[in-house]
Amino acid sequence: MTIAAEPVSSARKPPVWLYSTELARSSVDFWALAASYPMLATLPRGQRHPVLVLPGFMTNDRWTVTLRGLLRTLGYQAHGWRLGRNVGPTAQVLDGLSARLDELHGRYGQPVTLIGWSLGGVFARQLARSHPEQVRQVITLGSPFRLARHDQSWAAPIYSRFEHRHAERLQLPLESDAAPLPVPSTSIYSRIDGIVAWQTCVDRPGEQAENIAVWSSHFGFGHHPAVIWAIADRLAQPAGRWAPFQAPALLRAAFAATDTT
Repeated sequence: MTIAAEPVSSARKPPVWLYSTELARSSVDFWALAASYPMLATLPRGQRHPVLVLPGFMTNDRWTVTLRGLLRTLGYQAHGWRLGRNVGPTAQVLDGLSARLDELHGRYGQPVTLIGWSLGGVFARQLARSHPEQVRQVITLGSPFRLARHDQSWAAPIYSRFEHRHAERLQLPLESDAAPLPVPSTSIYSRIDGIVAWQTCVDRPGEQAENIAVWSSHFGFGHHPAVIWAIADRLAQPAGRWAPFQAPALLRAAFAATDTT
């Protein structure tokens, strides 16, 4: 089911009650994953291939350990970005991401799936545009790649403190006139995201672009059961045979109606 959302330009950051309960709700998401352990044995599996996971703003590879560990149990070569804490588009990040992608592509001899959490997803999409031949697909988790104003994110004041270290400025609105990604893309977002306006995470649907709505906190994207299932399903698709996501009947309640903007 798809419903129309308000324009991105008029969207506002999440209400205070969602922002202030982020950590608590993230803990609930984690324990929901633990309770869903039997489900993990039934996760979709596909062709083994390399996966590069990019962390969100102010986080590092430690935040993606659970996700990468689960992907490894499914047979994928899941890797962190090895660039320390994500404080924005520093020279180290911009140069390091291209080098990391080139390294993994060369090591495995095949395109790499990029999974980006929050700001990491913004970088993942940029990387796919500049290196499409090295990218298999892009999956973003609560990534505001259509951010129109700084006040659409609770992280904006902290982000501004690091702008003096940035090698380039992210021009708002992001991707306002950008063409669709040259590779398949999936945006996983949540209407109860407590950090960014969820509307800024919704892509324009296309032949190779889709959105998947879940009931997750922003900090919980990396371990929410529905998110894990959706990621596993997307990774399991044969190369060159991408198709839109279809939630299994028994799990449809775990997914929300998808929005279009």
